[in-house]
Parts: sequence; structure tokens; C-alpha cells
Amino acid sequence: MSAWSGVLVVGGGCVGSTLACALAEAGVPVQVVDPQPAPRDWPEGTVDARVYALTHASRAIFSNLGVWEAIRAGGACPYERMEVWDAEGTGHIGFDAAETGECCLGHIVEQRVIIGALLARLDALGVERRTDALVGLQVAPDHVEARLASGERIRVALLVGADGARSRVRDLAGIGLDVLDYEQTAVVAAVRTERPHEHTARQRFMPTGPLAFLPLCDGRSSIVWTTTPEAAEDLLEMEEGAFCEAVTEAFGRRLGRVLSAESRAAFPLRRRHARHYVRPRIALVGDAAHTIHPLAGQGVNLGLLDAAALAQVVQEARGRLRDPGQYLTLRRYERWRRGENLLMMRAMDGFRWLFGSRQPLLREARNLGLRLVDRAAPVKLVLARRAMGLEGDLPQLARLLR
Repeated sequence: MSAWSGVLVVGGGCVGSTLACALAEAGVPVQVVDPQPAPRDWPEGTVDARVYALTHASRAIFSNLGVWEAIRAGGACPYERMEVWDAEGTGHIGFDAAETGECCLGHIVEQRVIIGALLARLDALGVERRTDALVGLQVAPDHVEARLASGERIRVALLVGADGARSRVRDLAGIGLDVLDYEQTAVVAAVRTERPHEHTARQRFMPTGPLAFLPLCDGRSSIVWTTTPEAAEDLLEMEEGAFCEAVTEAFGRRLGRVLSAESRAAFPLRRRHARHYVRPRIALVGDAAHTIHPLAGQGVNLGLLDAAALAQVVQEARGRLRDPGQYLTLRRYERWRRGENLLMMRAMDGFRWLFGSRQPLLREARNLGLRLVDRAAPVKLVLARRAMGLEGDLPQLARLLR
């Protein structure tokens, strides 16, 4: 058994590794435990099934941690415009980076590129990342003891669950979870189209769910097609030609024909929200605390803000010679992030309900609303800046360096 007075992060994905980097940069002793080996390389020419639409706030976090240049070099594709339209009407809204005073609206990046850059930074900072699994924990007044599958026991001041939607930390801490099954599945793939994407993110809303095309650096687009579980199963089983034709027609041939598709995968969609983000000596971040509908691509961005906020709370507590694992300290993090996350979750649920309805009056109302907002430049600017992560109660790390 090793005694250690820092922070143990369980989960080495984007959010957990970001938190570990932020803590290490601030001089906080930190270790990372993850049952999966760290992804260090991948076959050339392939595309990760998971890509993220990073906001400016997320880019700021990565810039301030010294990893953005590596992420950009690994293939961060800026998108300068966004188009959203209703498949059952004339409603349309468009956003242009030029209208916001920014060079782009955000960046589309593969998950593995982000993790690879963070791992390199963790190595440079001397942070230990071990491949092991958490199997038990015991909380004492002045520490929490983690028991690993290897038999090792680690004592720390704070244990953080960054271990995803099926969080072992959350379960072992006895934190309840509110779950809503959307009864939808997201089918993802990398596709090549007849027409160029022109660095534009596009989303078509259909009654069964939205179909999004996100631009990639190599000219392809990453698609996220939200549909029924039955339709998703059919899409996964199709031959490539049939799948390409199905995507072409569902997208209204907006980019011409879909010529090829690879890296097909599917993910069931559920909204999850932990009833508490913290317990004495324990905190949850990212998907361990919340998952939301992917229609606005905000999931990972919320998790990165969790990591930045928790790192700031821990750093400020240590600066005042306070115990960062005490419940009163951690409650500041929970109050900061829970309300922000809940607001975004409810907004996404509202959009999903509104665009999924086939009632004639609601269909007319949403199409009229899209047209009106598209013509109201001040309203669009407020919406765009909020979605870009340029507004709100942002942690210090998420504020852009000018």
C-alpha cells in the first residue's frame, strides 16, 4: 500500500486527462488510473469513430495547458459556418464566424488526437498513468483509499471519477443517477462526398432525429445520424453502397452523393445526471456526472469545463492552505457546474422534443422561429457566442488568451 497526499483521477479519457494536466500544471500531485491502455498510435488513413465539435472555451483550455498546437497538428478542422434546417418545412438558420468577430465557430477533432496530445503532455509533466481498474474505495476523515484490481491500495486527499457514463467511482460512492432513455441511437461514420464541405457544419432535423455532417481536415465529413434503434441496426448492417445512398437521400443531397463510408459505429442515447457531483473526498466530472443528447455537440465541452472548474477549486483551496478534498470545498465545484450543465441538458431536451414533433402547429411554429431568428442578427450573435463558449461563468483556464 502506498501513501500519497494528492489527487487520483480514475479515467484517462479527454476529460480525465485534461483534469490531470491542469492539476499537474498547478503543482498538485496527481496520478491517473484507467483500465484501458493509452492509445499512442493508429493506422494511417483511418478516422476515429468519435469526433468532437470543440468550442472556443475548450480550445482555450487546451491552449492554456500547452496541448492545442499538438491537437491542431493532429487534425483539428476549423469550421467557419453552420447551417441548420428542418426537413419538414422551410425553416433555416445559418451562422457565420465573420458575424461573431472570430476566425471560426469551432473545431472538429477526433477523440484519439485529443487524448494523444494530452498523454504526451502528461508524460512531459511526469504524471504517472497506470493501466489498472478501481475495484473498491474507503473514505476516511482525512483521506480516501482506492483499491485497485492489481491489489494495490492508494491513499489520496481527493479521488475524481472521470470514468464515463458507467462510472465505477459513482457506483462505489453510492451516488444516485437520474436516467432518461431517448429511445434513439446515434450512427456515426466518416464519409466522402461529391461536393466539398467548405468548412461548414451542417445539420438536418428529421422527425426521427437530426443528421449532422461535420467537416474533417482530409476533406471527408464525420456524420452523426440520430435515429430509432431499429433503423440504426439496419444502417449498420447495410453494404457500403446502400449505406451511402441512404445517407445521401436523408441529407437531401446537400453535398451531392455520398461516395464512401468507413468507421461505422452506433451509440445508444440516454440522458444521465448524477444526483450529486461530490461526496466527501470524491468528485465526478464529465460523463460520470452527466450525459446529454448530442444534437448540439456540447457533451465533451461541458466535461472539459467541469475539469477546468474542479482544477481551479482545488488549486485555490491549496493556495489558502485548505484541504481540497473536504466536502465544503468540493461543494463550490458542484454549485458552479451542476446548474450550468442542467441548463444545457434541458435546452437540448427542448430542441429534441420540438424538432421531433410532427404536430402541424408545432411544425409551423418551429419553422417560423428558425426563419425569424435567422433574420435577427443580435439574437443570432448572442446564441452563437454562447454556443461557442465565449459567454457564461467560465473557469480561468477556459478564458481565451489574447
